[in-house]
Amino acid sequence: MAGIKGILFDKDGTLIDFHATWAGVADRMALEAANGDRAKADDLLAKAGYDPETKGFKPDSVFAAGTNADIIALWFPELSAAEQRDALDHFNAISTEQGSALAVPLPGIAESLAALHAKSYRLGVATNDSTAGCERTLSAIGMAQLFDAAYGYDAVANPKPAPDAVIAFCDLTGLKPSEIAMVGDNRHDLDMARASGCGLAVGVLSGTGTRESLAPLADVVLASVADLPAFLAGRG
Repeated sequence: MAGIKGILFDKDGTLIDFHATWAGVADRMALEAANGDRAKADDLLAKAGYDPETKGFKPDSVFAAGTNADIIALWFPELSAAEQRDALDHFNAISTEQGSALAVPLPGIAESLAALHAKSYRLGVATNDSTAGCERTLSAIGMAQLFDAAYGYDAVANPKPAPDAVIAFCDLTGLKPSEIAMVGDNRHDLDMARASGCGLAVGVLSGTGTRESLAPLADVVLASVADLPAFLAGRG
């Protein structure tokens, strides 16, 4: 634990309030995909993991954990590869613009990240959002300066749960995977931590994941990133 020198964070549900930020964006994307048909849009949202009873997305569902490319493939399987690329470009533009404009940081995040940065941890973000969307969101919430790098699904050959983002962060910082902590609210974050040999896998309950879904893969499950500085200080 004392050997942790870098921390990679998931974005949505870990740094950003997933439901407050993305509920409206998801609805707009589904309505556009359904050409304004409300019933069809609701069906598309359900396919992507929306639960009308909880009014949120299920843990590890396509919208909670996947990329826009995954959503396009789910919603438009009949499109040609070229048509899917065009749809992906359009949806990336929506999520970049709206996701950053509506971004709501989780409570205590700014203070916690500032405290970790002050302790000289190397900080990065690994997200299945686009890189442009991630960078724009971090700038919009005034936290971009705290991070060494942001890796979206399009910044690496293989997105989470593949280890590529961890490897890229290690290449950038000169750290070993065993010196990296990965923090996220879904199993694919922790799967990436395990696949890459991260020294610490931290699950947080601030997004769509549950203790039951995260605990089997996590070294520790915290309520949120707000608890991370104290946890690292206490175990260092």
